[in-house]
Amino acid sequence: MIEYIKGQLASLTPTDAVIEAGGIGYLLEISLTTYSALENMKGEVKLMVHEVIREDAHVLFGFSEERERSLFRLLIGVSGVGANTARIILSSIPVAELEIVITSGDHTRLKNVKGIGIKTAQRIIVDLKDKIKPGDDALLIQPPVTNESFDEALAALLMLGFPRPQSQKVLKKLFDADPALKVEAAIKKALSML
Repeated sequence: MIEYIKGQLASLTPTDAVIEAGGIGYLLEISLTTYSALENMKGEVKLMVHEVIREDAHVLFGFSEERERSLFRLLIGVSGVGANTARIILSSIPVAELEIVITSGDHTRLKNVKGIGIKTAQRIIVDLKDKIKPGDDALLIQPPVTNESFDEALAALLMLGFPRPQSQKVLKKLFDADPALKVEAAIKKALSML
């Protein structure tokens, strides 16, 4: 198993990152939380890794911190929650907030995440409530606003499998209401509206 990858950040989108280490470019699927952590970084980066080996693919998931990776591993251990669903959950709800949502039994907040029904939300809470201890909240540094925020948010939604027309409609509504909306915030809001 690969524990972490440390190297130069070759490319970054809201859904994946490529890290070059030892002359090899590793594609890692990431959450919006990790995207935000990497967005302003230059030079060498280190991502914690969770490796999924299937018959047809070897997929690497990258996390900027161990706390997020641990929560991801707990989520995929719940029946009915796959790796992509866990990534959408972690992209929709920040790690510290998700820990509180699960420990407090707030299945309504979980149910609002795209692809999570009431039964899955309840199963997540029942399975993980006693396994999670909420940590201290860390201060999140928001990425600077760019002119490409709309395009990046749209690209992320399309990569997550949402249809272009609905994604554009939701993002247009969000950016009309708040033109200074950051990419991460736009995607999180859009995920709850799609």
